[in-house]
Amino acid sequence: MKRALLVVTLAAATSLWAQQPAAGKPSGSSQGASTPSTQSGAGNTGQAGAAAPQGKRPPQAKTQPEFDAYNAAIANIKDPAAMEKAADDFAAKFPTSDLRVLLYRACMNSYQSANNADKMMEMGRKILTLDPNDPEAALGVAQVLAERTRDTDLDKDQRYAEASKMAEHALETIDTDVAAPAGTPPEKLEAYKRYLKSTAYAVLGTIQFDQEKFADAEGTLRKAIDADPSQPDPVAMLRLALALDKQDKYPEALQEATKVVAITQESTNIGSTARKEQDRLQKLTSTTPGASTQTPSSTTPSSTTPASTTPTSTTPSAAQPGTPPKQ
Repeated sequence: MKRALLVVTLAAATSLWAQQPAAGKPSGSSQGASTPSTQSGAGNTGQAGAAAPQGKRPPQAKTQPEFDAYNAAIANIKDPAAMEKAADDFAAKFPTSDLRVLLYRACMNSYQSANNADKMMEMGRKILTLDPNDPEAALGVAQVLAERTRDTDLDKDQRYAEASKMAEHALETIDTDVAAPAGTPPEKLEAYKRYLKSTAYAVLGTIQFDQEKFADAEGTLRKAIDADPSQPDPVAMLRLALALDKQDKYPEALQEATKVVAITQESTNIGSTARKEQDRLQKLTSTTPGASTQTPSSTTPSSTTPASTTPTSTTPSAAQPGTPPKQ
């Protein structure tokens, strides 16, 4: 992607950083000026003089008033609407400030935490007007487009094309355009980049799956899982199982579905869907000549349809593979 709109989102950014990348001291400021410190969306840049990790230079305040205004604005992080107003007010007062990106990124993550996908995408687009190469904003927009596009949308092809373009561009800029605070441990930066790459591939795989390009989706979703193996994404794993299922690769699909069952709770949307898919595949493989039946058993899921975040209204049956919950 640590996964949020359902299981996956850019919320992993804050759990990997612990907090957002922070602004540095105002250029030429006195020693009394401190780095921004916030309650939730801006982190500490660490000791003065620490070398910045490889990537884009973290945004810097140019003056003390700009620096103070940033701190006042970021204090609204827990209230998305107030955070957005504070970011807009700051941008109006400091129209050339590098710190605008940080504030709108805080808005994006705040709306994401509130499960407001439309506003999350709006804030992502604002970031991209300021920095077209920002991979986090590109992935935020791409995720929402991919997950909220439906077959009935008249503009679904354009939405998928835009989401794909953004995810692909994020893959091109992750290594160069993630602005990490000075003093960030290299291993934490690399872990965050792996998460972003995994998220980008997951977006592309989701689009291919929804377009019924199941062989392409299989390859791309494997890349999503391989990009960040230490943080398995159950949504991508379930989509991989379903992409294999759609290609009649039932034993492989069962292996993937079983992995999802092992890392999810049955009470969750993704866990419930995974168990139904596993049960379906176990029935298929037990009657398919040459198919292995040596797979872990699970409780047969109830006939209850997954919660409203699942786009399909039909429970997976032995005749029809399911659809993973949208993120």
